[in-house]
Amino acid sequence: MCPQNPQRQIQPLPPSNERRGLRPPTCEYPHPRVVHRQAERGAALLTAMLIVALVATLASAALWQQWRQVEIETAERGRSQTAWMMTGALDWTRLILREDGLSSGAVDHLGEPWALPVQESKLSNFLSQDQKWQEGDAEVFLSGQITDAQSRLNVRNLIEDGQVSKVQLARFARLFERLDLPLQELQTLSRQLQAALQSSTSATAGNTAQTPLLPQQTAQLVWLGLSPATARALEGFVSVLPEATPVNLNTASAEVLMASLPGLDLAAARQLVQQRDKAPWTSLDAVRQALGAAGTGVNEQQHSVGSRYFEVLGRMRIDNVVQQDLALVRREGNQVRMLWRVRSPQLTLAPTLQ
Repeated sequence: MCPQNPQRQIQPLPPSNERRGLRPPTCEYPHPRVVHRQAERGAALLTAMLIVALVATLASAALWQQWRQVEIETAERGRSQTAWMMTGALDWTRLILREDGLSSGAVDHLGEPWALPVQESKLSNFLSQDQKWQEGDAEVFLSGQITDAQSRLNVRNLIEDGQVSKVQLARFARLFERLDLPLQELQTLSRQLQAALQSSTSATAGNTAQTPLLPQQTAQLVWLGLSPATARALEGFVSVLPEATPVNLNTASAEVLMASLPGLDLAAARQLVQQRDKAPWTSLDAVRQALGAAGTGVNEQQHSVGSRYFEVLGRMRIDNVVQQDLALVRREGNQVRMLWRVRSPQLTLAPTLQ
């Protein structure tokens, strides 16, 4: 047998064996250089595989970073374009309100152009011939509506001279009873609103951590103690304006008319709305004449036939992405100023089946 150690020297045979013609055993071993070359080839193959994997990983990461950057830039560009187009749409509504104030004076009703909602239409329909959308451009749709903010009961009217107004509280109570809402929440609303107004007007407010914030929208009335269900039920019937305002009897709903006019039930209020839609009132005297005996409750401080505050709702859809803005504007003569503007988060609609 061959020795396991090829480096060990083989002992020569005795002379007697050499005379017999016997030869010493020979063993074949691979040359050390051959073994070294085979090891180098395995290491080189492993290194090449590692390099290929590393390059593939770096290339994938670079492609992902590039794709992500393109997506971010596309989203930012779309957001900027949407903001500019929505700003233009809101400016357009301000122009409509300004022209209405110049033409109709102090009377506002639902038969005027500002009260007509804009159904979803292609933006290209509003452009001149040389600005038409080209093939491949995104489809842009615009819709919106102007709502009279004084067609609803104003929550700020609950507080007069720092105290809760019993007259206004009774009007809100009639609305709460009609909508089957808990009157306890109305009491909480009035107390919290009083505290919030006192804190906002006082130079040395007390414990501001316990003082509720002043809301700007109906949904934010939960800050003053209303439950989310009650706040949702009051949508369309109450508003939150920066100051006390009269109710526009030309645009108020039957529920608001019933709540704001003592002695008027819902059935009579609905008949009054039908009569008003045919011939809007031009003065409070015309309202008193239409109401008859119930007209004694009409007064200039709480009722009017015109408005100064309007809510503007704009909705823009670019392909499947929807952006919606809500703004409150105040009209003073021929000046229409935006008081606040709220932008809702963008929504992505599910693609329609072709």
